[in-house]
Amino acid sequence: MGRIWARADLPDSADERKSLVTGALERGIEDIVVRKGDESMEGLGRMTLHFRDGESIDSPWGELRIVSVDDPESMSELMASAGEGSFVVSTSDWKVIPLENLVAAFQGSGSRLLATADSLGEARLFLQTLEGGVDAVLLPPEVWNDDGIISLLQEEGSVELQAVTVKEVRKLPLADRVCVDTCNIMVPGEGMLIGSQSACMLLVQSESEESGYVASRPFRVNAGAVHAYVMTPGGKTRYLSELKSGDEVLVVGSDGAARRSVVGRCKTESRPMLLLELEHGGRRFSSVVQNAETVRLIGPDGSISVSDIKAGDKVLAAVSEGGRHFGMSVDETIRET
Repeated sequence: MGRIWARADLPDSADERKSLVTGALERGIEDIVVRKGDESMEGLGRMTLHFRDGESIDSPWGELRIVSVDDPESMSELMASAGEGSFVVSTSDWKVIPLENLVAAFQGSGSRLLATADSLGEARLFLQTLEGGVDAVLLPPEVWNDDGIISLLQEEGSVELQAVTVKEVRKLPLADRVCVDTCNIMVPGEGMLIGSQSACMLLVQSESEESGYVASRPFRVNAGAVHAYVMTPGGKTRYLSELKSGDEVLVVGSDGAARRSVVGRCKTESRPMLLLELEHGGRRFSSVVQNAETVRLIGPDGSISVSDIKAGDKVLAAVSEGGRHFGMSVDETIRET
């Protein structure tokens, strides 16, 4: 289930509640709270309905009890209930109630913790508290109907980027290269994290800049060779050769801000390639990209075409320790050369 839930249970009119369900779906929200008795609304589209009955919500996560926390005593009672049930918590003043204490108490307890939010800013904060955040935020119509909800639905935290040094650029013969065409528009400075080694994944920019050779295609990232890793949501990786229509990938900006994007199609073609040898902190890495002017990496001062990259240049990358097993980060010694 998603982490953004929309309330559509408030109006007394069934027609108004139905209109809210439709509106939430059009915003891209797939988890919607309705009244018990509104089961017929399941036919409005593909979504997960959560049925409210008084002070509880019946959901696939089980019963969620709605509680109000407005003082230290009620907060202590709720924290003591972690592991004994799942809750939707609201308060008259979140500044008085330290949400991080509640999140810490519920982490690893087996219970779900949801929070009501009165603004998109609150929702974003609640989802990021103590990194994991609450399991979901429950938003009233005046919040989820804001245009900003679309970017919040796509947000995926941030990625720490480092400037790595190019040590050598070497031509390679023809190899199989993957272009990833997404269902979203990217802007200059945005792209995907790609690498021959998961410990150093370069920020390869989308084709969002105008070129003297071809028109811009801001939905596309000319990613690299079929063997390369690509970063996906949740800090996982896939091989470029595995991607297909409908898969999710991570779009990352030069500031590290990350968001989800959906693959529309992938194109694999034989193209001449380049091997980039890289260095950071005494460690050596490499990555293989197509030898084409339209393939651009991101440096500290902006994008640079791989046709112009030379030894000594710096480019942005996500550098990490450990390795990968079935796309998940593992803390063990794995050497990829």
